[in-house]
Amino acid sequence: MAAITRFSKPSTISHVRRCLYSASAVVAESNPHAPSPFTNYKITRRDPSERNVQWVFLGSPGVGKGTYASRLSTLLGVPHIATGDLVREELASSGSIAKQLTEIVNQGKLVSDEIVISLLSKRLKAGEAKGESGFLLDGFPRTINQAEILEGIIDIDLVVNLRLPESVLIEKCLGRRICGQCGKNFNVASINVKGQNGSPGISMAPLLPPSSCMSKLVTRSDDTEEVVKERLRIYNEKSQPLEDYYRNQGKLMEFDLPGGIPESWPKLLEALNLDEFDERQSVAA
Repeated sequence: MAAITRFSKPSTISHVRRCLYSASAVVAESNPHAPSPFTNYKITRRDPSERNVQWVFLGSPGVGKGTYASRLSTLLGVPHIATGDLVREELASSGSIAKQLTEIVNQGKLVSDEIVISLLSKRLKAGEAKGESGFLLDGFPRTINQAEILEGIIDIDLVVNLRLPESVLIEKCLGRRICGQCGKNFNVASINVKGQNGSPGISMAPLLPPSSCMSKLVTRSDDTEEVVKERLRIYNEKSQPLEDYYRNQGKLMEFDLPGGIPESWPKLLEALNLDEFDERQSVAA
């Protein structure tokens, strides 16, 4: 069984990710006592009984948080919002921040918390205007400073931290492939880790492409063992204080994935008390 810890309440893409990750550290260290510049970004706060869930997903690069957040988004009828996508969408648009973002990314600088919060706030307000209720945040916050800013504009009900052993994460990342023609993602890694010292085994079948894509598979330039290990090192260094921050608030739920989607999805639903909800949805469909 997956290990679950509950606490009750008392390329450009890669570069954008790195920029989002480290910007807040610079802001916080420059003037930790400065007044917050984010007071204009507040979203309407609603009682939890009058809205859908407002959750954050944490997890190391390659753990699959986007996949599980997307599935839960469909199940619960709430938007899955990835801040990396918001930045990329703005870069591709003619929006007011696009030019500024383009200069930042091209110069290798850090995307500030103010810009990220501005984009997130705009997305949440647009959703609110369309009648959306709740959200699943993926990729933000990544630091305590970002978490405190987020807390100042919107309530967070639960923080789901998905976990896998580092050896499995490395194998998963090194197995990633993209079809150079259709753009779909696949994974050729076949993972089978035996349980040791009381820890359960982990089994993940490969996600193989159809024969039409097989000869067109390419590997991401940053999916090398050296780069993957460095990404994981940076993530672990930055994430621990954030996990402690939410743990101390009683909002953190840690979930050790027992395998791939077939093994992990029902266990995750059970941990979130959504297994019966999923069954009702299946019957209704």
